[in-house]
Amino acid sequence: MLDQLVATREQLPVKESTDSRTIVACQRGDREALHVLFEDYKDRVYSIAIYSLGGDEMAAADVTQQVFLKLMTRIGQFRGDSEFATWLYRLVVNTCHDEHRKQKRFVSLADSFVQTRAGGESPRARYARKELAARVQSAVAELKPKLRWPILLKYVEGLSYEEIAKVLNCSKGTVASRLNRAHKALAKQLRHLRREFE
Repeated sequence: MLDQLVATREQLPVKESTDSRTIVACQRGDREALHVLFEDYKDRVYSIAIYSLGGDEMAAADVTQQVFLKLMTRIGQFRGDSEFATWLYRLVVNTCHDEHRKQKRFVSLADSFVQTRAGGESPRARYARKELAARVQSAVAELKPKLRWPILLKYVEGLSYEEIAKVLNCSKGTVASRLNRAHKALAKQLRHLRREFE
């Protein structure tokens, strides 16, 4: 089931470590450098936000905008103790938590990320894949935040246990425990899909 999350991640461009000169330029207020960061990270920020917010595209776009507005005012707080991406993901996590508090409930899923195969996939197969992606996304959105975040950071962003621990400010053991609990919860929620989509 988590293949759908991994497939979404594979559609996004891979970003290597951000150039420290770009960060320093941003900290000095260089608008061009801020634009570079925006272009480098906007898709990844949006990807995390849309999964966290249950597929609500408008809310994810709003969170993405909020993250980059916060980035402009808080970039001076980045000291280089960790990777820039880790620092940014923490900002995304906190902004999504704020959005969840505002919503008080999960929004229903109208749209989902869909991985379509190039070429000869039939309309029926495309529909089935879209339906499966929507159900997986819905199941992830229903997880408690402490279980949802490790799943999103591991399968959407491809972070290591150590990187996830830094973003979530917990130990690697806690990350492993939460991932294990999340996997079990998802397997229970999605067990009926195996028969349906095989």
